[in-house]
Amino acid sequence: MNSSYITHLECTYCGEKYSCDELHTVCIKCGKVLYPRYDLEKAKETLTKSNIQSRNRFDIWRLHEIMPVKKDENRLTLGEGWTPTIKLSNLGAQFGLENLYIKDEGQNPTATFKSRGLCAAVAKNLELGAKEFVIPTAGNAGAALAAYTAHAGVNSHIFAPADTDAFIQAEMKAMGAELTLVEGLITDAGAQAKKVGKANGWFDVSTLKEPYRVEGKKTMGLELAETFKWELPDVIVYPTGGGTGIVGMWKAFNELEEMGLIGNDRPKMVAVQPSGCQPIIRAFENGDKHATPWECAESIFGGIRVPAAIGDYLILQAIRGSKGTAIAVSDEEIKDAMFLLAKKEGIMIAGEAAATVATALKLSENGFIDKSDKIILFGTGSGLTTPSLWN
Repeated sequence: MNSSYITHLECTYCGEKYSCDELHTVCIKCGKVLYPRYDLEKAKETLTKSNIQSRNRFDIWRLHEIMPVKKDENRLTLGEGWTPTIKLSNLGAQFGLENLYIKDEGQNPTATFKSRGLCAAVAKNLELGAKEFVIPTAGNAGAALAAYTAHAGVNSHIFAPADTDAFIQAEMKAMGAELTLVEGLITDAGAQAKKVGKANGWFDVSTLKEPYRVEGKKTMGLELAETFKWELPDVIVYPTGGGTGIVGMWKAFNELEEMGLIGNDRPKMVAVQPSGCQPIIRAFENGDKHATPWECAESIFGGIRVPAAIGDYLILQAIRGSKGTAIAVSDEEIKDAMFLLAKKEGIMIAGEAAATVATALKLSENGFIDKSDKIILFGTGSGLTTPSLWN
């Protein structure tokens, strides 16, 4: 029986508990992020290493016991997840790193890691009765929402900054989404999405403002653990806008440990932001619990040009709890890294993802990582999603 052992939702800030059988957004009491919780004692009866290895399902629902959708027929899929982890031997030799890898999320259905989160969010919220969806996006999350709502036969409404790449705009429209362009940043798009969505009764699947996108993202951590035979890597370098990837993997590692599948060692979590918009880095360096919004945010890479994130405290907890760090890289360094990876390894990744390549070089130079460390760069999207940047 393909059961989910979800039991309830829990506020990550104040601990308030909510039913997992009703639609929810954020905590009513404090306005913070809600996480799904599971009966991990029950889950570990079937989530054994041998049982998992025998499974022939390779998408985000592989470990269905700790995923939120209860009925198998409601588990939407376009084949997302189980992206390859590729050793970067040429680039590693140049950087003086013996075990440098990239997890190539560009091989997801909509060519970015956003496929994971929106698949889970659309599937679960449809199971709970949502009929129509709204989202603010820098581009890629909107494309993923458009894909999964098209597959499910429901409507989506997307609000994006006016400078969103023309290719991604066309992609969203091609899949039937209603696209509204907004002057300004992702935060401005978010304000419009919230206002119009509320007036029309659309369910908002903004980053960490509903409980289930993070569950799709946590599958990146589940896959890393299984790929490396239940021994986690030493370092994970992640491009950080809203931060759902970092906090999702951190959640996954904690759940895996509680079920006895891994020990208590954790990778050093490294958050990367552009120098023109680095609220998490500033908060990390200042020892703050929360990140104050970044004024006049600037970067040509919209996915990491996020002035404020509702899950700021969760990102900072993961970085500090793992003895990780936070690094800023310039747009110029990111663009150089895009071309370097393409020429050295034949992999074209999006600018947001290339920020991790630029960071790996900095970390090797400043001694934060050892040459023998197993380092995972998250290639969160394909460079083919933004062809204008490759001129």
